[in-house]
Amino acid sequence: MQANPPKTQVFISYRSREPDVAIAQQFHAQLSGAGHEVFMAAASIRLGDNWPQRVNTALEQADYFILLLSPQSITSEMVIEEVRQAKHLHDTQGRPVILPIRVNLPMDAPLNYDLRGYLQRIQQGHWESEQDTARLLREILELIGENVAPPLVDAGAQELTPAPAVIETAETPPLPVAEPELPGGQVDLASKFYIERPPIEKRCYEAIVKPGALIRIKAPRQMGKTSLMARILHHAEAEGCVKVPLSFQIADSKIFKDLDQFLKWFCAVVGRRLKRPNKLNDYWDGFFGSKDNCTAYFEEYLLADLDKPLALGLDEVDLVFQHPEIASDFFGMLRAWHEDGKNRDIWKKLRLVVVHSTEVYIPMNINQSPFNVGLAIELPEFTPDQFEDLSQRHGLNWQADDLRPIQAMIGGHPYLVRVALYNLARQDMTLADLLQSAPTESGPYGDHLRRHLWNLEQRPELAEAVKRIVATDSPVRLDSVEAFQLHSMGLVNLEGNTVSPRCNLYRQYFSDRLGQ
Repeated sequence: MQANPPKTQVFISYRSREPDVAIAQQFHAQLSGAGHEVFMAAASIRLGDNWPQRVNTALEQADYFILLLSPQSITSEMVIEEVRQAKHLHDTQGRPVILPIRVNLPMDAPLNYDLRGYLQRIQQGHWESEQDTARLLREILELIGENVAPPLVDAGAQELTPAPAVIETAETPPLPVAEPELPGGQVDLASKFYIERPPIEKRCYEAIVKPGALIRIKAPRQMGKTSLMARILHHAEAEGCVKVPLSFQIADSKIFKDLDQFLKWFCAVVGRRLKRPNKLNDYWDGFFGSKDNCTAYFEEYLLADLDKPLALGLDEVDLVFQHPEIASDFFGMLRAWHEDGKNRDIWKKLRLVVVHSTEVYIPMNINQSPFNVGLAIELPEFTPDQFEDLSQRHGLNWQADDLRPIQAMIGGHPYLVRVALYNLARQDMTLADLLQSAPTESGPYGDHLRRHLWNLEQRPELAEAVKRIVATDSPVRLDSVEAFQLHSMGLVNLEGNTVSPRCNLYRQYFSDRLGQ
């Protein structure tokens, strides 16, 4: 007697808004009726379940990952985190197959910085009305039945580079009031909601035009690192450089397994951004070693063929830190290039911007590390004056005293501030409603807080550390690695050798969720 074939596992990622919910429910009903195992949070997670664990298990078991991309979901931190994990699983184990569907979201509407990286070259479906539901279901059932993935597209490869825009200057100041803008990801170059933090921008603009420049930007998540890098590169372009922004987020996980493969990818992707033909075979000789080959490719080909300096922005380099077998060699090579820029004309043409959020916990010779040279920038929170400036750009005629209750809850964290002001400016809630709901999963920070809880539950030692921190009003001493990891996540402030919650929002939420 022949055994029944294993059921296909399908994960549906969506936002709890209409029409997303209705579409997800129809997909769930039809796919379940066809005999497939379908995970949908509202239908699959029961009261009392450990939801982070249930979501993780469902993702790890999924063969297909259906992603509903709506104007609401593309700003959801939980949806973005699910996509990140699905992409990582696909890169490392070949599944799940990711099936993105744009829901009332035009195909030319830009995605945020994170989603652009995760979904590049993946074919996307489109939903505009209920008539599209049946068509999409037929296509999904055919793909599952044939056990195949949709074809890849090349359109996403160039989407990572933002379109040219005018940077705000003294001659073109921001308008006093602008239409509220959904917070999340990189702040567009033309946005009226980018707040400068003097003298940081001025120092970076001065540094990037100098031969052989190296700028290092460090801050926890969602502090504005990528937005600053985009403005530095834009300024460099305006001053006659060729700009190339590169996020290591777009690299498949397998790229990080071997130094030779990683450096070939690095050379090829920079060349692609420069629209140069791939000539790796002409420059790669196993006799010389990977770093020497990579250096020759830049020196003799990419830089040699440029009649302008190259401003190269490297974002999300934390992903490289996770692979010590390549990190020390790669960053040592960048340091060598920077040192060569002091003496050799060819390397004076390279200007580097390196962006990261965590401390460097890899064994590196102090004389080979790029993290103790160049211009170091650590992004601070918004000051009360900057908070007030941003509130006025949202059309809120509030003074410092009016903003003090919000600051007491969320501090000056740029992302948290923008979420608060967006909701207040749109009159989605009153100040009293905001303060009451902020540290709960039903409030405007629900997705943000759940994402942090999800990540902490996957690292029990960090969850236990946060539990200790929020249980007392006094700063807590932690293992140095744990302290810096929580700091890089943006959850704590470092105070000498101790840490404390970054803001009352985190203290109240995690006291409730971890203090049981």
